Amino acid sequence: KGEYLVNRYDVIVAGGGSAGLMACVSAARHGASVLLLDKGNKLGRKLGISGGGRCNVTNAKETDELIAHIPGNGRFLYSAFQHFNNRDIMNFFEGLGIALKEEDNGRMFPVSDKAASVVGALIQEVKRLGVEIKTDSPIAEVLYENGRTAGVRLKSGHIYRAPSVIVATGGKSVPHTGSTGDGYPWAEAAGHTITELYPTEVPIVSHEKWIQSKELQGLSLRDVELSVWNPKGKKVIGHRGDMIFTHFGVSGPIALRCSQFLRQVKNKFHTTDVEMAIDLFPD
Repeated sequence: KGEYLVNRYDVIVAGGGSAGLMACVSAARHGASVLLLDKGNKLGRKLGISGGGRCNVTNAKETDELIAHIPGNGRFLYSAFQHFNNRDIMNFFEGLGIALKEEDNGRMFPVSDKAASVVGALIQEVKRLGVEIKTDSPIAEVLYENGRTAGVRLKSGHIYRAPSVIVATGGKSVPHTGSTGDGYPWAEAAGHTITELYPTEVPIVSHEKWIQSKELQGLSLRDVELSVWNPKGKKVIGHRGDMIFTHFGVSGPIALRCSQFLRQVKNKFHTTDVEMAIDLFPD
C-alpha cells in the first residue's frame, strides 16, 4: 500500500495546542517516550491569541466557585480537579519561570501580558524533556487493533505506533488555528459517543438596525448586566461585568458567558431570535 513503519513510542499526542503540550510535558516527566504531531506549522496557535493576546492561564477562585461558573454541567470536572487544579496550573507555569498576576474576578495572567511568553515556555519545556515534535504532519486516522489503540497513520502514509494516543485536537472553535474538529471521527471509531456540538463562549450577532448601522461599534460598557430572556418574558440568565458593541453585535466577557443560553432558548422554544437586555446600572 506504500505505507511503511516508523519508530515506536510510548505515547503519541495528536495536536500541539495547550492541552497537547501539557500532555507531552506530563507524559515525558513520567519517563515516557513521546511523539507530538501537529497538522500546522506552528505550535500553540490558539493559546497565542487567547485572552486578547495576553493568555488568561487560569482563575484563582476556589473549585466550587469555578464549577458554578461553567456553562452546563460543570460538576463532571470535580474528578479532574482532584488530580490537577488551578493551583497546580499556577505552580506549573511559575515553575517554568512565568510569573503570574491576578486581575478582576480572579483571572490569572502572565506578568509579561504576552501570551507568546506562555507558549514559548511550554514549547521550551517540551523540547527540554526530549519530546519528538513533527509539525506539518496531518493525521488521517488513529489505528486500532484487537480493541485497543495501536498508533496513527498520517495523510502521507507514514505509520507511527504507540499503545497510547492522546487526542488533543480541540473542537471546531477557531478553524484558522487548526481547530476543525478532526478528533471527533477518531473518537467515534474508538466507540465513543459524540454529543451534539454547539458554540459556547462566543460573541453574539444582532440584527437590530442600530447595530447594523455600526453607530455603537467600539463602545464598551463597564460593570453592566447583560441578560437573556425567553419568549414568555422570563429572564433565563444575567451576567455582570464588561461588554463591547462590535460591527455585528456584542462581545466581551459577559456576552460570551450569555451566548450558550441563547442556543438553549432557541432550541427549547424553536425560535430564531432571542431577546436580550442591558442593565446599565445594576445597582
